[in-house]
Amino acid sequence: MIRFLKSSAFKMFAIIAAALLAGSVFAVASRSGSSPLTSVISVVFGPLSRLSSYVASEFADIPVSFKSSSELLKENEELQKKIDNLTDQLVDYEQLRHKNEFYQQFLDIKEEHSDYTFAEAAIIGRDAADNMGSFTLNKGSAHDIKVNDPVIYGKYLVGVVASVTPTQCTVNTILNPKVNVSAYEVRTRDLGYVTSTVALAQEGHCHMPGLASSTAVTAGGIVCTSGVGGIFPRDLIIGNIVDVVDGTVDISASAIIEPGMDFAEITDVFIITSFDGQNQ
Repeated sequence: MIRFLKSSAFKMFAIIAAALLAGSVFAVASRSGSSPLTSVISVVFGPLSRLSSYVASEFADIPVSFKSSSELLKENEELQKKIDNLTDQLVDYEQLRHKNEFYQQFLDIKEEHSDYTFAEAAIIGRDAADNMGSFTLNKGSAHDIKVNDPVIYGKYLVGVVASVTPTQCTVNTILNPKVNVSAYEVRTRDLGYVTSTVALAQEGHCHMPGLASSTAVTAGGIVCTSGVGGIFPRDLIIGNIVDVVDGTVDISASAIIEPGMDFAEITDVFIITSFDGQNQ
């Protein structure tokens, strides 16, 4: 390679190329009136100049808006206010929808049992460690609430008032072994009572023990209050039978019942303060 660069042929080629380049530059300069150096620069950098001009013109057509941080902060605050307003509207809607459903169930049972006198109450306290679902209501003796008043949600029996102060009362649900409800199974008309045990309460169940071993009561049956004893009015729904098992101490059978309501989910109830046959 080095020998070639030093050869006479390469030198002759370089002289001819230089002559041609000089002629081209002279020809350009002669036509444009510019100096040879200026013409050379124009030839070399002309394409780059045209390219930069094109790019600049393209960017000039793109609308660019720069906002100060204070303007952006103001817009964010306005958007947050709109979000807060929509959230409040959603909460109001859900509360109204819940109240509407709640009162609709109240009207249904009121139409069926005109002898019932009610007191609406809201749950204001729960014991998270209590598997039996007991809770506190915001109504008491000042609102004519008494111990042993039934507590319902629509047509479903929730429990019974266990203690009362002037402004509050506590409720034991039907999952509490202290609660005993006279009951019957709708299809077979078998009579008995509903109560619970600690073990069943932990599973969210109560039961109807003492059924005959030959009972026709089966899973899927509905158990309602019978009205015997004067504590609970007749025909409140207690729950659905999920299983029938043999008794552990005798030859009887026991119906395992799932309450009609999830006591952990309800927030409002009605207390029946009086009804025909109460305490009779």
